[in-house]
Amino acid sequence: MNNEENPRSERPEGGESAIPDAPAPPSAPEVSGRQRLLAGLWPPRLSRAQLIVALLLFGLGLGLAIQVRSTNDDSALRGARQEDLVRILDEVDDRTQRLEDEKQRLDDQRTELENSSDQAEEARKQTLEKERQLGILAGTVAAQGPGITLTITDPSGAVAPDMLLDAVQELRAAGAEAIQVNGVRVVAGSYFSGSGGDVEVDGRKIEAPYEFTVIGKPQDLEPALNIPGGVVQTLEKEQATVLVERSEDIVVDALRPAQRPDYARSSSP
Repeated sequence: MNNEENPRSERPEGGESAIPDAPAPPSAPEVSGRQRLLAGLWPPRLSRAQLIVALLLFGLGLGLAIQVRSTNDDSALRGARQEDLVRILDEVDDRTQRLEDEKQRLDDQRTELENSSDQAEEARKQTLEKERQLGILAGTVAAQGPGITLTITDPSGAVAPDMLLDAVQELRAAGAEAIQVNGVRVVAGSYFSGSGGDVEVDGRKIEAPYEFTVIGKPQDLEPALNIPGGVVQTLEKEQATVLVERSEDIVVDALRPAQRPDYARSSSP
């Protein structure tokens, strides 16, 4: 037998293959949890139904915000006590009663004119009475009756003219029939001007303390000034001192000259 060499490849020791190792594939970059969350949220994937619901919720929230804001608006009566509200209600009832009394008085005058045997004399009396009333309103005649005196002390000069005008308007709303301030008669056309500590009424300078002499029903005038958020509280915020005194005998004697109209004439024959 011939000793033929076995055609076997020579292997390295240890029986391992001589084929070279292939290069390993590159590893994928590691993704953090935050990046996965952002990838899921953006860009947003909204369906049409979700968009409509979002718009409805936005409109509902806007409406609620407006409602809350309007509910939280400041009100002069919001923090009032129960007795203050009752007093304000009584004041409104008193004003209504005054209007009813005035209506009844006018009805009685009409009845007297219709039934009087001497209608001419009755008409003359009523004309004189109406002239007196109009003279009081116009400030051309003096007036006397129950009322109050309102004294405002202003050491810091912070009381502005509009605050004094507010006091006049509040008194008129409470039924004041005649008013004068520091010797100046206040009528329908009166105005306040100037600045704090330098106030003028109808062009006439007045100085503190400001004294209002007012004829009317004291039980209506004084509470009207002391309502929550009213004249007295506003003035006290400016470090002013306010004193209101009732009296059964108030005299308003400051007069204004009667002015003849330039163009208006009576339409009566």
